[in-house]
Amino acid sequence: MIWVDTIVQGILVGGLYALFAAGLSLVFGIMRLVNLAHGDLIICGCYLILSLVNVLGLNPFLATILAMPLMFSLGWALQRYVLNRTLGDDILPPLLVTFGLSIIIQNALLEGFSPDSQRLPAGALQTAAIDFGPITVGVLPLLILLSAIAVIVALNQLMYRSRLGRAFRAVSDDPITAQMMGIKPATYFAVATGIAMIVVTIAALYLGLRSNFDPAIGPTRLIYAFEAVIIGGLGSLWGTLAGGIIIGVSQAIGAAINPEWQILAGHIAFLVILLFRPRGLFPRAFD
Repeated sequence: MIWVDTIVQGILVGGLYALFAAGLSLVFGIMRLVNLAHGDLIICGCYLILSLVNVLGLNPFLATILAMPLMFSLGWALQRYVLNRTLGDDILPPLLVTFGLSIIIQNALLEGFSPDSQRLPAGALQTAAIDFGPITVGVLPLLILLSAIAVIVALNQLMYRSRLGRAFRAVSDDPITAQMMGIKPATYFAVATGIAMIVVTIAALYLGLRSNFDPAIGPTRLIYAFEAVIIGGLGSLWGTLAGGIIIGVSQAIGAAINPEWQILAGHIAFLVILLFRPRGLFPRAFD
């Protein structure tokens, strides 16, 4: 029963990793853009929510609702006026620009908020739990997993059941032909990044409620997001959820064997899957 509890806790942690990765998967699937600043944007979202909580005295969930349009606007402007200029056959310019953006965000947060760890106030949610027989599940981790599933469902509905999704798939598959049909790729790329930033805001909320954060931890969140996307398969949103859960379960099992192996176990699982399935478990393009 101990191992069953370990696996359940790993699945719950995997929901948070899936939220880290969902926005990254969306952006890469539409425009083949590898955003090295993705993790730092999550931390930026954490500090934005914290600022709204402190200044306006709001509940973190209400603060997140206010933060979403701000993060959407940030993502839209960043893609429209900066990242669109780097897109092309050469993958190096986006990597260099987003790496520089990562450094800028980290230093700006450091100057504005200091290196001290912060945390969003979770109140009673922090310790609330539900008993399922011999297994006890925290309400917050369960809420995170359910939110991750809801986000993946919403993104899939957006991509495959809406006019906006059809436009996204068109500019992803053949931007030149799409432009001839009156669809402006640059505009839709900006909207896609804005939507990804809404997902980032949700991930930031749960990261801030679940653990401490500081300006320097963005790259670590980026690693988890990359691993989840690659394990699941590029272009597969449900695969991203599976990838996050695989990392979470691997870390939980590693920690149960030896606490020092927690992080290492997740990386080993990633390398093993990459060795046997280089394209991921469920590779799929947005088509």
